[in-house]
Amino acid sequence: MRDLRVSITDRCNFRCLYCLPETEEAANFYQTRFQPPGATASKPIQYGWKPRSEILAYEEIERVVRVAVGLGIQKVRVTGGEPLLRREVETLVGRLARLPGVRDLALTTNGFRFAAVARALRSAGLHRVSFSLDSLDRDNFRRMTGRDGLNEVLGAIRLARDLGFAPVKVNAVVIRGLNDSEVESLAEFGRREDLSLRFIEFMPLDSSRSWQRNLVVSGREILERLRRRMDLLPVDASANPSETARRWSFAGGRGELGIIAPVTEPFCGHCNRLRLTADGKIRTCLFSLGEHDLRPLLRGGASDDDLAAELASIVRGKEPGHRIGEPDFVQPARTMSCIGG
Repeated sequence: MRDLRVSITDRCNFRCLYCLPETEEAANFYQTRFQPPGATASKPIQYGWKPRSEILAYEEIERVVRVAVGLGIQKVRVTGGEPLLRREVETLVGRLARLPGVRDLALTTNGFRFAAVARALRSAGLHRVSFSLDSLDRDNFRRMTGRDGLNEVLGAIRLARDLGFAPVKVNAVVIRGLNDSEVESLAEFGRREDLSLRFIEFMPLDSSRSWQRNLVVSGREILERLRRRMDLLPVDASANPSETARRWSFAGGRGELGIIAPVTEPFCGHCNRLRLTADGKIRTCLFSLGEHDLRPLLRGGASDDDLAAELASIVRGKEPGHRIGEPDFVQPARTMSCIGG
């Protein structure tokens, strides 16, 4: 295990269809276009945000990361929910950046509040930033996210590049019948803006339990479409066998394209990730059905050696795979917002 995803809040100011589809437009999309004949519409699971007392303090997060780095973690990514909803996130970034052994410190955000804290994050030691951008059309962006925020996100992406974050990654979840028509325009945007653009298959992590296999646009289909429009050169990933994305560079040297296909081309066998939720649970897979609570150790007087032993024990029980598409697949109770991406 070399990669730790650290969620610092379960709250989010977006309501994306693939995570928290609580808007009327989201309900209409799922129910009127893809609901099987005669089926009753599924209702979203209503999550209450965790009370502040259950959310880990920055000092507790720093301690878990420090112990995990001592066991081999090298890459740390701060996530949410939307991490920039939490106050003084640059304070945590600064603490993590100073930990010996942290070679790569990144943050994933929807970008809406990025401009207000971008310079502070850069000064604190943040290495990289990834943004979510599922549509370049203002109306479709609002339909997908529940918020009219396209201009803010585009501005955040360009600000990150101007401040020297490199590479700047942009993640797009592709859903058939919603934004799959924008695959080519999103790729062209990545090339024009010199970004690392990642297309991600739609995964069953939504609160409405409306995920259906026929909504997934496969990585293979995305690649075939893009190759008909542009020259793509494979990027050698042999130096990092745990890379989740298959990558290509654009002819001409500007930007990069990646495809993450966990549904149709699982990469479980070389996964090296752990996840720490905002309320102190360790998850060994995005689709784990069980979680391991570190909060009693953190708040009960356990030593760092006790914490390290618990983390090592948890890792030994990591699942062999997520089983999406198998008859016995069970969607986890918590959505992406509550798990941490």
